[in-house]
Amino acid sequence: MKTTQNFTDHDAFYEQLLAAHQGLSEAQSAQLNARLILLLANQVGEQRVLAECVAAARAPFAAQSPRQA
Repeated sequence: MKTTQNFTDHDAFYEQLLAAHQGLSEAQSAQLNARLILLLANQVGEQRVLAECVAAARAPFAAQSPRQA
């Protein structure tokens, strides 16, 4: 899993992501996120790398109770 920045214009991506969510309901935004995650996971393609990414994304929440999250 790459942990250093691997794309050149992260601000442009963030703006594009925000724009994609504009005008969507909370449920539609959640669906967009799920679809995007699956599309990006397909681009990665390696189960080991995907598992590492899921673990890294989850790690900050591991020690928190549901009320702290």
